[in-house]
Amino acid sequence: MSVAGSVRAVTTLRLTEMKQRGEKIAMLTSYDYSTAKIVDAAGIDVILVGDSAANVMAGYETTLPITLDMMIYHARSVTRGAKRALVVVDLPFGTYQGNSKVALDSAIRIMKETEADAVKMEGGEEIIESVQRIISAGIPVMGHLGLTPQSIHKFGTYNVRAKEEAEAAKLIRDAHLLEENGCFAVVLEKIPATLATQVSQELRIPTIGIGAGSGTDGQVLVVHDMLGISNDFSPRFLRRYADLHGVMSKAISSYVEDVKSCDFPNEKEQY
Repeated sequence: MSVAGSVRAVTTLRLTEMKQRGEKIAMLTSYDYSTAKIVDAAGIDVILVGDSAANVMAGYETTLPITLDMMIYHARSVTRGAKRALVVVDLPFGTYQGNSKVALDSAIRIMKETEADAVKMEGGEEIIESVQRIISAGIPVMGHLGLTPQSIHKFGTYNVRAKEEAEAAKLIRDAHLLEENGCFAVVLEKIPATLATQVSQELRIPTIGIGAGSGTDGQVLVVHDMLGISNDFSPRFLRRYADLHGVMSKAISSYVEDVKSCDFPNEKEQY
């Protein structure tokens, strides 16, 4: 049976089973029904409704401005289109840092209003109380370490994280802490490949890399980046699988030209 033809729904347990047997996990973002339906049917294992929607859907410079209501809107659209993939939703900035009660309320809203499968949170020791509280309510949590875009103003750069020994050691501690407190997986973003491989080998839960090399248990990319819809973002880790920016631009230009010249609609395209 082809990957796309597998009808067995992906669960958090199935991701652990995939790690145990050495099967890589494929993850992509989606933010709307139509894209989610295509991504899901193509055989993706996990769909992330990322706060990257702030960038690619709303045009913000960072992920910080996106609200919980906006994330719920996008996630609700995605879950309508996804039939097989596990759907994970980012908790946006300001909905879980510093107050575990607010964090739980935010996660409950996402789960009740979107019918998603899990939430994702950035950080380690700093947010562990929120992680514990959400998991204690029966809500699965995916962690996120390394480059954490919601902390961009703290770091001041999108450069590779954990290159220094102290930061690498903290990342390892945080990864174990997230696992020990019940996270079912952790994203490792833009860290040295050797460090990501080490963490992946030490953890029992799956790791999902983005700019973290091939030693992780899976990979994630922003769908707009890998399809070439967004063409102004070209980090080393990004592989473009299509040039939809070019395809769409050419098609739209042709449409404009045909309308202006009265070529569209023709006699066969009217009633």
